[in-house]
Amino acid sequence: MSKSLVQPIGQKRLTNVAIVRLKKHGFRFEIACYKNKVLSWRSGVEKDLDEVLQSQTVYSNVSKGILAKSKDLIAAFGTDDQSKICLEILDKGELQVAGKERESQLSSQFRDIATIVMQKTINSETQRPYTISMIERLMHEIHFAVDPNKSSKKQALEVIRELQKHFPIRRSPMRLRLIVPEKNIPTLMEKLNDWNANVTSKDESGSHPSVVCEMEPGHFRDCDAVMRNLQGRLEILAVSVHVEGDAHVDDYELMEEFAPSSTKESDSVAQLGEKLHRHGISAENSSSSEDQVKQNRCTTCDAVVGDAKQYREHFKSEWHKHNLKRKTRQLPPLTAEECLADLEVGDSKADLKEYSF
Repeated sequence: MSKSLVQPIGQKRLTNVAIVRLKKHGFRFEIACYKNKVLSWRSGVEKDLDEVLQSQTVYSNVSKGILAKSKDLIAAFGTDDQSKICLEILDKGELQVAGKERESQLSSQFRDIATIVMQKTINSETQRPYTISMIERLMHEIHFAVDPNKSSKKQALEVIRELQKHFPIRRSPMRLRLIVPEKNIPTLMEKLNDWNANVTSKDESGSHPSVVCEMEPGHFRDCDAVMRNLQGRLEILAVSVHVEGDAHVDDYELMEEFAPSSTKESDSVAQLGEKLHRHGISAENSSSSEDQVKQNRCTTCDAVVGDAKQYREHFKSEWHKHNLKRKTRQLPPLTAEECLADLEVGDSKADLKEYSF
């Protein structure tokens, strides 16, 4: 007796696919698409439908390979044309993604938001832009979570407002050239004062004088409306303005607060004393070193720490790092001896915790 292989005819099993699902009139319809192609189609990057759909067939369950019934298609869409129905599901349906794909999309959008924040902000104290890694670290500090249903630009503006509550950061100003008739110059200057705009140059030659100023981006729409009323013209010279040129170590002192500590907590107090002695940073010689040439002062520790080399080494010392932690808690700085005693007390408490029952 011969045995024949029986294969199901009404099932088409598909694996490694991206499923787009649409519920309509109480029925569930699904289509099988290639991975990472649905978003490209919806954004307009991909134009070829065959590069998006694995097959122009409508399913009721793709994972089980169950095809949708024709009467259900007619009841829900008014037609049984599979191509038209696939297009509607592709545009309006919900994309089912796996955990790794969702994590990859959120990570990519998080990076996009951080990039936008970096381009639109500066340090309010140094007037210089933050690095992308610093922005990402600050976003983690405020426990920011990406919303995939919102645009990256809208979320970036929300992040900037939240960062301004905790860190020295602000929107970078725009540089504009405002050209108005001579009779309207007083009105324009009054408006610029109301907006706290910084006038960098003023050219009053000719019948249409111009003013170059820097203002907050939030006042741009109001400025544009005022220029229309004054029969003037507005030119954007720079979307984001920040300080250029060489930077001094003092400019990045505050950024050390947000940098993770690279030293281990197991450093002994004796090593701290040796470092302080080697770098010559003590309370006694702080007052005498102020009279020397090219001495640098650490505002975090409120002490003079010597020349540029000693200044750089000071940022690596436990004294400076301990005062940074105190500064974030809005506590006054400690001297070298006070810091040494404070660390000894901390080590003693840690030892008691290890042996507590």
